[in-house]
Amino acid sequence: MKADEMWKVSTGKGVKVAVIDSGVNPNTSSLKGQVLTAEVPQTVAYGATKDYDGHGTTMAELIAGTGAGGGLKGLAPGAKIVPYRIAFEDLKSKAERTKTANSAQAIKAAADSDAKIISMSYGSPGGTEAEEAAVKYAWSKGKLMFAAVGNEGEKRDLIGYPAAYPFVVGMAASDENGKVASFSERGNYVDLASPGLNVPSWCDNTFRSYCTGKGTSQATAIASASAALIWSAHPDWTANQVLASLIDTAGRDWAKNDPSTYLGYGLIRPRKVLENGGINPGAAGTDPLAKENATGVTKDAAASPSASASSQAPKDPSGGPASTTGSTSESSGNTTMWVALGAAAVLVIGGGAFAVIRSRREA
Repeated sequence: MKADEMWKVSTGKGVKVAVIDSGVNPNTSSLKGQVLTAEVPQTVAYGATKDYDGHGTTMAELIAGTGAGGGLKGLAPGAKIVPYRIAFEDLKSKAERTKTANSAQAIKAAADSDAKIISMSYGSPGGTEAEEAAVKYAWSKGKLMFAAVGNEGEKRDLIGYPAAYPFVVGMAASDENGKVASFSERGNYVDLASPGLNVPSWCDNTFRSYCTGKGTSQATAIASASAALIWSAHPDWTANQVLASLIDTAGRDWAKNDPSTYLGYGLIRPRKVLENGGINPGAAGTDPLAKENATGVTKDAAASPSASASSQAPKDPSGGPASTTGSTSESSGNTTMWVALGAAAVLVIGGGAFAVIRSRREA
């Protein structure tokens, strides 16, 4: 990612990201001053700053954490977080669940906010009419939405929502060499990939220590942060243009017009957008996922990969491995990716538990 180079151009300043998850703790050392609690609408505000399992706080830190106090430094430390809490199975109290918003309510509220990006590191095997309507409404309001595709690729092919809805960017997880993680779901609703292995994540809601996790959740957070960097550098762009720039510069070794069911259009490389000041993002009103949005999820989406599973990742022109392969092999090493170096070098790329509506399936 070479975040230190990207931060010379953009830190995400001026961009707000709505994090819909288990809530966000605004009092961790890394998130102090980063969470805009006052901007959460009262209709969905219950518990927004009371993270009941640590997942939502991890996502927020990966996006906009400052790294203070030895915490995680996010990829877009200049961005701000607007927290939304929804009820997962981990929220045991029936009273709490009753008061907590559902996914459709949170998406609708985020759509009416000033947040440009909606980050959703969760999913469910089945969608709802209300949730789909909320997604369409958010799209009509110019929001850029990212969602995790799921972590059950080794067990079964799960079509996860909201990732599979039209207008939502479905995020797969890869290792640092660009190979898709074996647990990452596959299908024609996979749009892009982002690193999702070996990253510190809060162990639980006590916020005493980090554990190492993996998953498409963090891949989603990293993608949201990448979009924040680009939108901050190009504030006049639309959601379509920000997404188009990520797709055009993604690392891949297959034809752009034939996306892989493992990694979609490839591994995101926001640095490639930021280092090219004259990049053409395309027309403001052109949806870069128009083909997928028109087709919808097909029955054989998870069974017919477009890109070969044995293809090799081409080298990034700068010398490092930055492209992707269609491989389903998970990285066997414990190599991690560092994006910030200094007195407190911090990891910001990797994976964590994938939150699922009604049940949470940990990878």
